[in-house]
This record gives sequence, structure tokens and C-alpha cells, in this order.
Amino acid sequence: MTNSTEPVRPGLDERIDQRAERVKHATSAAVERTKEAIERAAEAFEEKAHAGTDATARVSKRVAAQAGAARERGSEALDEAVAKAQGALDHVRGYVREKPMQSLAIAVAGGWLVGQLLRRRAKP
Repeated sequence: MTNSTEPVRPGLDERIDQRAERVKHATSAAVERTKEAIERAAEAFEEKAHAGTDATARVSKRVAAQAGAARERGSEALDEAVAKAQGALDHVRGYVREKPMQSLAIAVAGGWLVGQLLRRRAKP
């Protein structure tokens, strides 16, 4: 009877162990190469993501600055329009105080003219 720990063929155990070591080495090398490739890909992705984030921040700052400038220009235009309207109203008030009868005549004539224009529009 043969002992189960005795090799069937001389040197077979040694060759099996050598091949197992080669497979382990090849597997370790493949895993290491995969790790390196993944690490390079992750670093490249991180670099691109940071560049994208920086570009987005630059554009956002530019847009915010332009929006602020547009808001300022709009505010200035509104202030100017209000000042002009107030100036025109003050001028009209002054004219009415200085010449009340002429102002009344102008208002009546203007009302009559507007009435005539609206009446013509209403007729088919």
C-alpha cells in the first residue's frame, strides 16, 4: 500500500509547487499592473475634475460680476428715469401754478382731442 503523502511520480510535487509559485507570481504581477493602471486613471480623473471645477468657478465669478454690473446699470437707469419724470412733473406743476387758466384750457383741449381719437377708433 502506498502512503498518500508519498509522491506518485518523483519530482511531481516539486513541479506542482513551482508552477503554483509561477501562477502566484503572475497573478500578483497582474494585480499590481491593474492597481497601477487604476491609480493612473484615478489621478487623471482627479486632475480633470479639478480643472473642470476651477473652470466652472472662473465662469461663475465672471457671470456674477457681469450680473452685478448689469444690476448696477439698471439701477442707475431707473434712478435717472425717475429723476427725469420727477423733473418733468415739477415743471408741469410750476407751469400750472404760474398759468392756471392756460393750463386748464390745454387740459380741456387735450381731453377733447383724445376723445375724438378714441371715438374714431371705436367706429368700424
